[in-house]
Amino acid sequence: MPDLLGINHLTLSTGDLDRLVRYYTELLGAALAFERAATAADPRIAVVDVGGDDHLMIVETATVPATDVDPLGRAGWGLRVGSYAQLGEVRERVLDAGWPAGPIETLPTQWTMTVHDPDGRPVDVRAHRPRTASPLPVTG
Repeated sequence: MPDLLGINHLTLSTGDLDRLVRYYTELLGAALAFERAATAADPRIAVVDVGGDDHLMIVETATVPATDVDPLGRAGWGLRVGSYAQLGEVRERVLDAGWPAGPIETLPTQWTMTVHDPDGRPVDVRAHRPRTASPLPVTG
C-alpha cells in the first residue's frame, strides 16, 4: 500500500472568488496556481498554492459558505508559515488591510493566531516552534 504524502487540496466555497483569492494571495502569501471560468456544467474555480504541494481550491457558489469553528472552538484547518517573525508579519498585513486577526498565542509546539477570511471563515495560521532536546530525568 502506498504511503500518503500529505493533503493535496482543501476546497472552500465563496460568493466572491476574486475577493477570496486576493485575501489568500495578497495577505497570507499564497500564489495563484490557475483559474478556470464557469461553464454550463461547472462553477468558476481558482486554485492557490499554499506551499509545498498543498493547495486551496476555491469554488464560486451562490450559497453562503459555512464559517463554523471546530469542536474545540478553533478553526478546523490552518496554514503554516516558517517562523514567529513571519507570523507577526502576516498578522500586521491582515490588520493593516482591515481584516480581523486574533493575538498570537503560544502553544506547546507552535505559535498560532486565528484570522477570519472575507467570508468570515476562521483560519489558523501557525509557525512551529524550534524543537529543543528534553532533559533526561535524573535517576538516583
